[in-house]
Amino acid sequence: MTQQGAVLQGYNNELVKCIEDLCMQKEELNKQIQQAEEEKNKLQHEIQVLSEQLECVCENLAQKVASRNELDKILAETEAAYMKILDSSRTLLNVLKKEVGSLKHMPELKTH
Repeated sequence: MTQQGAVLQGYNNELVKCIEDLCMQKEELNKQIQQAEEEKNKLQHEIQVLSEQLECVCENLAQKVASRNELDKILAETEAAYMKILDSSRTLLNVLKKEVGSLKHMPELKTH
């Protein structure tokens, strides 16, 4: 009977050791889970911060693009008006040259 008790004690010791090993594995896994949850929370926070920054950059970009488009429109209108001024100046100059030319043919302006 003592031999059976010793065998039973051996089984019991092995069983206790297996249970202790499983408990250690569980503790290690719990630590890994906790680290992973902390990393997940950190990344989610970073994503939120980056999303807010991206939203600000997008709004700023949209405002700048709208300003540029407005400047393009103003420049186009200004250039068109300037071209009209140049055309009018050229026309005025041509008319003035014709008038001066026709004045030279008048008898009073001819020098003797």
